[in-house]
Amino acid sequence: MLASLVAAATAFSLHATAPSTHARAALRMAAGDSCLIIQNKGGGHGEIGYHLALKLVAEKGMSVTILHEGPNKGKPPHNAYGALEDAGVTTLWCDDLGDSAACIAKLGGASFNAVVDNWSKSPEQIEPYAAAAKSWGVATYGFVSSAGMYTPDKGDTGAIAETCAVKSSGQRQAEEKLVEMGLPCSYFRPQYIYGPNQGKSYLSFFFDRLCRGQPVPVPNDGDQFVTMTHAADNAAMIAAAVCNPAAVGQAFNCATSSLVTYDELVQLCAQAAGVEANIVHYDPKGFEKPDGFKFKFPFRDTPFYVSAAKASELLGFKEANVIANDISWYYKDNYVAQKGLEKDVSFADDAVVLGARK
Repeated sequence: MLASLVAAATAFSLHATAPSTHARAALRMAAGDSCLIIQNKGGGHGEIGYHLALKLVAEKGMSVTILHEGPNKGKPPHNAYGALEDAGVTTLWCDDLGDSAACIAKLGGASFNAVVDNWSKSPEQIEPYAAAAKSWGVATYGFVSSAGMYTPDKGDTGAIAETCAVKSSGQRQAEEKLVEMGLPCSYFRPQYIYGPNQGKSYLSFFFDRLCRGQPVPVPNDGDQFVTMTHAADNAAMIAAAVCNPAAVGQAFNCATSSLVTYDELVQLCAQAAGVEANIVHYDPKGFEKPDGFKFKFPFRDTPFYVSAAKASELLGFKEANVIANDISWYYKDNYVAQKGLEKDVSFADDAVVLGARK
């Protein structure tokens, strides 16, 4: 009897059509390998969830649902979400993730064995989602926090490790809330991010000036190191921690190990745009800010970069992308494609800064 059932099942499988992407996703969820991504609407972290979902499906065979802050306006990174649908990822749009009860209700009673929160910025925001995750018995609650909480000693210009002192920001308090609630949590602290589907760009500051023949103001001597991390590498680190016991209770600097100075970054942008760079170094303390002053350099005045050595050791992380190799397509596919050359840009405040040239 058993043999005939096996034979029948085998015959059926040989003649059945391939399941749809949504059917495959349902099968993965039925098997228990599922992850919920709580995703913000954009900003610096906006592209991480997109890459993470694709990696979890392709590399870990997980069923992925994104609980997404909305609405979908069809702009980057949302205009690339067709790839998520093709991969069988379910995206549920929520007008306000702060209304946690309504958003969790959209899940229709589904449970998950991993959650990655790329939205919360306070203990109040994270608590209801963490409570739901705890009721599901998750193996992982990954929280995308921020490296901006670090407070290195004055004059310390080296790479920042996870042991560095931190300020009690909302995101730090959210990290602490997860520990207080007894969840198997990991925290990921990204810095400066770029990617093919990025909305917010740290590099537009440079391209805006380079492409209009303007000098590029750079604070101090321009030899400060910074990390520019591809969102796919951020996602790869997080994916390596999902359902990984080695990651539980750990904080990770979510960044590349490849460093570049401010001046080098300006020169890379200039090469991509096919222009000469006119870098002017200025003293960030050498001028007074007038009323309505809007000039904002995209990075800190002093060196501020993190070490990814811990993720390399515990998770086997190694970045696959380097900004020096990616800057050409970034200029064309991000800055130019998003009509950066056509926008009106005022450089009125640059004159104030350039007056404090070194």
